[in-house]
Amino acid sequence: MFRRSLSPHIQKLAKKYPIVTLLGPRQSGKTTLVKSAFPKMPYVNMEDAENRSLATLDPKSFMEAYKQGAILDEIQRTPHLLSYLQVHVDQVNRNGMYILTGSHQADLHAAVSQSLAGRTAILKLFPLSLEEMSQAKLVDSLDEILLKGGYPRIYKEDLPLSNAFSSYFQTYVERDVRQILQIKDLIQFERFIRLTASRIGQLVNYASLASDVGVSAVTIKEWISVLEATYILIRLEPYFENFGKRMIKSPKLYFVDTGLACHLLGIETVEQLKRDSLYGNLFENWIVMELFKSYYNQARTPHFYFYRDVSGKEVDMILQRGSRLIPIEIKSSKTFSPNDLKGLYYFHAQAAQKAEGGILIYGGEKTQKIDQFELLSSKRIHEFTLNE
Repeated sequence: MFRRSLSPHIQKLAKKYPIVTLLGPRQSGKTTLVKSAFPKMPYVNMEDAENRSLATLDPKSFMEAYKQGAILDEIQRTPHLLSYLQVHVDQVNRNGMYILTGSHQADLHAAVSQSLAGRTAILKLFPLSLEEMSQAKLVDSLDEILLKGGYPRIYKEDLPLSNAFSSYFQTYVERDVRQILQIKDLIQFERFIRLTASRIGQLVNYASLASDVGVSAVTIKEWISVLEATYILIRLEPYFENFGKRMIKSPKLYFVDTGLACHLLGIETVEQLKRDSLYGNLFENWIVMELFKSYYNQARTPHFYFYRDVSGKEVDMILQRGSRLIPIEIKSSKTFSPNDLKGLYYFHAQAAQKAEGGILIYGGEKTQKIDQFELLSSKRIHEFTLNE
């Protein structure tokens, strides 16, 4: 149903590397993508208990069955296989032999860095982008997309949102969280995630979260790291360069999928979403993720930050392109106001030697030049990042 933008890039890189590793959250479409991109390859799901048992008890014999190559799905379940892959691809010396997928960023990155350095390209696949939805002729409004998020299965099977996200969340907590953390009180962890959803786009305050949840700040930092490692959250770091102002150094957190964030906030309908006090935060979250997706979907590494000084002046995002810094403001309003450009002008005044242009992404329909900046409708968001 969905043509993924990353597909031609993963096929291209498979011709240049013996192994390609695809990371991303569960149910983002990794398995469907690799199966369609490499239809002749044997497929092995390492979540399957039998496959995992065979690979653990006798990894050498297990790999012998796939010595010509294979798709190894959820490889983080059997990280010891990576050393066998290393030896085998070095002996055979042929590109495009193995496609690996994983949904635990930290575990797999550490293992890949140690065993497969120089032998694999690493890509990321997030839930559907607006561009991919448009190509599939989906006609949902922006607010419906904010509410539903981008997990392909929700659209493909027309799943009831409350049930879909409740099942996703419970499965995530029971399987991934229990596997990584020895948490006795899962209700406490669930409360922490819901509180995090209520602070989308805000500076991370570990002490405040710790106080509200009833755990230590050290525990909060550990839990946030787990949410990042399992692709529930994404971190946006501040831009640190000193422009004569003291800079804020705390990151901001966004959810990888706004549909899950809405579910955690108890938002079940578009009408509720429109009235919710966090509508602007969710809109900003969606734009931030669209920008990240547009880069990852081209197999490119994005360099996004935000700007904020101690006086409270800020710009929602900064795109770094070499020595150039392009400020980006995000407004959920459907009507443009000249005041919306104040942050862009302020950033140019602070970073005159490096700032270049700027963009205001808003909820309206118009797209046009205003002075040195570009007003861009959220419906055409992918056009900006493609224009290098």
